[in-house]
Amino acid sequence: MAKSKMKSHRGAAKRFRLTGTGKLKRNKAYKSHILNKKSAKRKRGLRQATTMSSADLTRIKRALGK
Repeated sequence: MAKSKMKSHRGAAKRFRLTGTGKLKRNKAYKSHILNKKSAKRKRGLRQATTMSSADLTRIKRALGK
């Protein structure tokens, strides 16, 4: 009998991407509403993706099935 494959956590798969060097890329939060009080510079900074903290790396990689 064939062993079933590990399933990746679909919520995590939609939020995180693994880079070529093995780091995790994620988008920034706080960009969806209440944008009036945020400066243009702050909103511009929220557009760029950033890398995950190394403390969360193993946990998220496991959720992604990597």
